[in-house]
Amino acid sequence: MPELSKGPDRQQKPGALKRLFLLIPGILLCGVITVISLGIQAAEEHVFDHPYIEALVVAILLGMAVRTAWQPSERWRSGIAFSAKQLLEVAVMLLGASISFAAIVASGWLLIGAIAVTVVIMLMVSFGLSRMLGLRTKLSILIACGNSICGNSAIAAVAPVIEADGDDIASSISFTAILGVLMVLGLPLLIPLLKLSATQYGILAGLTVYAVPQVLAATVPAGIVSTQIGTLVKLVRVLMLGPIVVGLSLFVARRKRKAGNAKTVPISPFKLVPWFIIGFLALAALRSLQLVPDIVIAPVTKTAVILTVLSMAALGLGVDVRVLSTVGGRVTAAVTLSLLLLLGLSIGLVHFFK
Repeated sequence: MPELSKGPDRQQKPGALKRLFLLIPGILLCGVITVISLGIQAAEEHVFDHPYIEALVVAILLGMAVRTAWQPSERWRSGIAFSAKQLLEVAVMLLGASISFAAIVASGWLLIGAIAVTVVIMLMVSFGLSRMLGLRTKLSILIACGNSICGNSAIAAVAPVIEADGDDIASSISFTAILGVLMVLGLPLLIPLLKLSATQYGILAGLTVYAVPQVLAATVPAGIVSTQIGTLVKLVRVLMLGPIVVGLSLFVARRKRKAGNAKTVPISPFKLVPWFIIGFLALAALRSLQLVPDIVIAPVTKTAVILTVLSMAALGLGVDVRVLSTVGGRVTAAVTLSLLLLLGLSIGLVHFFK
């Protein structure tokens, strides 16, 4: 009997080399979309100095366009799925090497506290608005994190933790990206209208604009002081991503335990918190302790960016556009209302700084 049971198992489970070979077509397809997306962003940087639409947004839109015209067969799906999940987790971990706690502390505790309070308030408000509009819980979490922390990067980091599907990720990223571009174009108009100083405008831009490149695009016209302050405030918001993701991972693990087994069995924190979040925090700590050589930071950060874009291409390839059309209006309303509230809260806050 043992010999009979082992035979089928060997046939059903391909070896590691064969599994890797099966991933290649899907990964290569995502890679082609990634190269095109990065090329489009490079062209934007050449023409406008800063990318108004990031490569990861281009990648997910191109992936969706390809999926609309052609449905991948089984040959492609395993590599696409691997790119959308495992490679995204690696990218999130590597982002930790770009964060230094020392630079954040140097900005002053009053400003840090104000940013943290703003992020927490907007997380709750954005989530509440999304749920009131009838959006699913996971989609509401993605919108809240994207709006409150750092746009697409936050959505990409939170998605694997809450196990969001490709449709939710694509919906939240697509509409957040559109409004992010509009913010970059319209925010400088508030300088003369509200008579903002360079410091005030830098704080406002750092609190409301989603991506770091977009903060640069929004603040460069206002001068170097606004650019420096805006970038610093933005980095503090990005740093909030760590504890938020850890908290969500603990919450998800707790819900799984309740759903699967009523008994409370002690579980190691390493099983509650995803491995890539532990890696993210470890790399951030090493960077803060200056144990990560400066020469390594640039290539590691670049690798994280490329892997994130590749993952977004994979997510786009897995998106059914018909699903997006059913939630488009509600997602747009949730993101727009959340952004307007964030803008109003931030305008009130900047008047405490000169």
